[in-house]
Amino acid sequence: MQRSPVPFRRAVLAASLSLVLSPAAVAQQPDEEAMSLDKVVVTATRTAQTQDETLASVTVIDREEIDRLQPPTLPDLLRGRAGISLTNNGGPGKASSLYLRGTESDHVLVLIDGVKVGSATSGGAALQDIPVEQIERIEIVRGPFSSLYGSEAIGGVVQIFTRRPQGPFEPNARVAVGSNETLRANAGLAGRGGNDERGGWYALQLAHEQTEGINAYRGTRNFDPDLDGYRNDSISARGGYRFNPRWDTELNVFRTEGENEYDGGPASEAETVQQVVGGKLRYRPTDAVALSLNLGRSSDLSDNFFNGVFSSSFNTRRELGGVQADLGLGDGLLTVGFDWQRDEVDSTTAYNVDSRINRGLFAQWQQTFGAHSLQASVRRDDDSQFGGETTGALLWGWDFTDALRLTASYGTGFKAPTFNELYFPGYGNPALGPENSESVELGLRGEHGWGYWTLNGYQTVVDDLIVYDANFGPFGGPNNIDKARIRGVEAVVGANVWGWDMSGSVTLIEPENDAGNAGNVLPRRAKQSARIDLDRSFGAFSAGASVTGVGERYDNVANTVRLGGYGLTDLRVGYALGEAWQLRLSVDNVFDKPYETAALYNQPGRTWLLSIGYRPVR
Repeated sequence: MQRSPVPFRRAVLAASLSLVLSPAAVAQQPDEEAMSLDKVVVTATRTAQTQDETLASVTVIDREEIDRLQPPTLPDLLRGRAGISLTNNGGPGKASSLYLRGTESDHVLVLIDGVKVGSATSGGAALQDIPVEQIERIEIVRGPFSSLYGSEAIGGVVQIFTRRPQGPFEPNARVAVGSNETLRANAGLAGRGGNDERGGWYALQLAHEQTEGINAYRGTRNFDPDLDGYRNDSISARGGYRFNPRWDTELNVFRTEGENEYDGGPASEAETVQQVVGGKLRYRPTDAVALSLNLGRSSDLSDNFFNGVFSSSFNTRRELGGVQADLGLGDGLLTVGFDWQRDEVDSTTAYNVDSRINRGLFAQWQQTFGAHSLQASVRRDDDSQFGGETTGALLWGWDFTDALRLTASYGTGFKAPTFNELYFPGYGNPALGPENSESVELGLRGEHGWGYWTLNGYQTVVDDLIVYDANFGPFGGPNNIDKARIRGVEAVVGANVWGWDMSGSVTLIEPENDAGNAGNVLPRRAKQSARIDLDRSFGAFSAGASVTGVGERYDNVANTVRLGGYGLTDLRVGYALGEAWQLRLSVDNVFDKPYETAALYNQPGRTWLLSIGYRPVR
């Protein structure tokens, strides 16, 4: 979907010259179950719509693409896509951060099956602990969406959906071995029965991964310069039932348990748990009215050890609830809702405040006026720690031909401070307020027989950035004293060229500090990145390649620690042993390129993975 590393500016120009787009957005909410899953997007509006109807900048990664690309990890799957910059602290299972459109890593809201995930102390989601074997699809929505979701959605929203069936019975299994004594195995069952009036569905997936890893840290503080292994066991279970055309319900559980070894600090091992439990009840009293009740709980748990001796724990939990009503009024769709969230910290470190509650009330209007489409939303959040915050967004689209769409948008966002920033002993600042943003965007996109393309330009200004202030308190601490201005251009193109399926993206951004370190580049964001994927089938054989290019970046605010740019090439081949069996081999970083995404933390060199899988054709 989103990729491409030809010379950056030339690729942007090439994408802008490839023209044609799909037709108008429709305001009426479609029936999610009646539509093909690879075409439905729910994250951009909190209602179901086809991808070409969305006014936001959206990337969708489905299971078919995941199977084709054979990425070893979720960060590898996301690497190089439009607007995304990633860092990793030392290989498989090590802490990974995602920066979307140049904003901070905690300015991205991450959802799993509709439930908000992440650590309330550090502010980030543990993307490295979510196995790709558990994922059915990913929706990446770029731009400010606090007006629908509240805090954190300054740069955008990433929603991960676990496995879900489309047919009556869908088993799958895979076993893989590879470099660094890597072993992977996963198996699952899924199916659905009944009809449009009544019936149920289920999905169960188990996965295991273990690897000896690499030496994660090369700095002088390396307490243990050996291989730093990783182990992950995970399970996802989903199910739903439609009682009649008016009532249906859905339940989901996702859990990973990890064991991690790492270097460069006072702890050397960690045991982690990521867990999500959620449920939804929907009622459709008429064709024009849909009501839903959502409940969820997410947990981010970590026990840390040094040489096998327990040293600390950081456990955070989120309890969430919400109600939403979608009302078809004339040619438009009105959505109103209420969200409730409680964050709680349970740690060996004593926080002065260990819980808080946020309440959010939102409304959204969608409508089409001939060739014009409109999406307007507003939200009011009330947080027990810092008070109230109001955000809004306005998106407009114009289908000025049958194949071209022009879009424009304006939106505001905010990010609540984390518990570490507020209350960590000897460091936190309880007087912190939220970070606030304003964003504008202009886009053009097209689709026709040979493929599709999009071109977007945007600017985001973030005020009251929370940064370290040496003048705060006796030892320094966080304060709302900084400001950032981010300008960017994204180009995406996909086509079939001489029998090869090609997709690519190019991102050019200027993520600059606009206050204390004015003119400096925000740390760990590359100004240029690109990715291109090529795949083709030759009967029972398949072959493909992914090439990613990332420009230089700085590892600190002062821009004194420079990280060089790099290019990575991944190759893959496959062979169908029958209708249901596939043999696959992937070689990543073929040219054994040394590189770092965070200073002093190593990245894997050339690695390989050989797998055999069973999955009947749908």
